[in-house]
Amino acid sequence: MSTYVYGITARSHPALPEGMTGVGEPPRPVRILTAGELAAVVSDAPEDLRPKRRDLLAHQNVLAEAGAGGCVLPMRFGSVSPDDDTVTSVLTERAEHYLERLRELDGKVEYNVKATHIEEAVLHRVMAENAELRALAEANRKAGGGTYDDRIRLGEMVAGAVKAKEAEDAAEVQRLLQPCAAAVSVGPESTGWLLNVSFLVSRDSAEDFLAAAEQVRQSHAHLELRVNGPLPPYSFVEPGPTAPAGATAGADAGAS
Repeated sequence: MSTYVYGITARSHPALPEGMTGVGEPPRPVRILTAGELAAVVSDAPEDLRPKRRDLLAHQNVLAEAGAGGCVLPMRFGSVSPDDDTVTSVLTERAEHYLERLRELDGKVEYNVKATHIEEAVLHRVMAENAELRALAEANRKAGGGTYDDRIRLGEMVAGAVKAKEAEDAAEVQRLLQPCAAAVSVGPESTGWLLNVSFLVSRDSAEDFLAAAEQVRQSHAHLELRVNGPLPPYSFVEPGPTAPAGATAGADAGAS
């Protein structure tokens, strides 16, 4: 039977709660595979695994429980290896890399920060900051709304100003939060977000990071700021060397 891999940790990591279960229906018992100084948190892999809410939450819960006891290199959902022997083989093959990442990430968690503009508030802000926009808007108002071309021109200028403000705000939020973090990972661009950045934060300074985020929220009323964490450090688990023959992406701690 194939093996589902949740994460990689040190062999000395505290034991998980007895009877813990993970993905699957019925949920598969979670167990530990060891090789040298390393251990993998695994279970049997369901044959029909899909990214359903129950299984996504089960994956996250296993990592959260394991992460509460110490550093874990988290795997992304759906990481599957052909069998237990392949997992332990990869642990042995990549031991130096995994141990280095565990040392580097020990005592640290990830906070993901996303930001978007509050439409009405940012429109007021760009108008207040741009004299040319205000003058054109006033001229159109006095002309009973202005010509079609005047309205198009104003709309294009406003859209351009908002776009520039997105880039400016994204850079500023990252600049304000970065001093509280040990590392920063910029996430993929997605529709609706002007900022999608993950911060690697020491557990001991998490309150400082959250306070800084709240200060940004208060001082930038035209932004909606969402902070998700603490999370396992998904964005900071670097890919290791090429997997040995027979291993799948499920044996790669970089697949976060």
